[in-house]
Amino acid sequence: MDTEKYLRRIGVENFDIPANAQSLKFLQHRHLLNVPFENLDIHWKRPILLDTNSFYQKIAEEKRGGFCYELNGLFSELLNEFGFPSRMVSARVGTGNGNFGAEYDHLAILTKIDGEEFLVDVGFGDFTAEPLKFALDVEQTDKNGVFLIRKHGDEYFEVVKESGDEWKSEYIFKNSARDLAEFAEMCEFHQTSPESHFTQGKVCSLMLENGRKTLTDKKFIETKDGEKSETEINSEDEFNAHLAREFGIQGTPSS
Repeated sequence: MDTEKYLRRIGVENFDIPANAQSLKFLQHRHLLNVPFENLDIHWKRPILLDTNSFYQKIAEEKRGGFCYELNGLFSELLNEFGFPSRMVSARVGTGNGNFGAEYDHLAILTKIDGEEFLVDVGFGDFTAEPLKFALDVEQTDKNGVFLIRKHGDEYFEVVKESGDEWKSEYIFKNSARDLAEFAEMCEFHQTSPESHFTQGKVCSLMLENGRKTLTDKKFIETKDGEKSETEINSEDEFNAHLAREFGIQGTPSS
């Protein structure tokens, strides 16, 4: 992996990065502003393999995005290379009805800096803009909302986000290091199963300094300073035009 090229991909030109909490926040923030969360290969029938060299080629060389296994899988490599001792963890995503997905549903990162642990995630769409301190029952606020980590049963920790007067569950995770290969079965499920929400339609989404922009098969949605606008997508050509203009990604020709 050419780390300087990867850093340029996430908008970082100064390669002298000390391993401290400030640098960790900076790297996550820059990654989220420059590398979109997207599932396009699933719909373009291009298999996603759990291989960091493939992740690097796609994200850094081809200037694409990816989903959690790719984005966090590669970012974990970068953190370790720059002296952030990091490990991948398995998370189970909240389904909105009090239940959670299967183990290895999502890949997140835990890293330790100056005696403190942080939950790092650049592969979960509209989530935190900065790492979360791994501190229980402490409200943590960044530009994307108010978050909290709490115990969930005997084995899990739960990340929740403030939503009105309630806390919305994002995912639960165990504090156990995982190998990339352990995510293979769920990676295959998310690419192929009709029960996977990733197979239901295309999505490409990127955090902005003052909001977010998201492209789906049906809409282009942009939120800036709390103001939301929507544009209908009526054809594959319109989708590809928005994809190129807004995200710098070339789509496949319509048949």
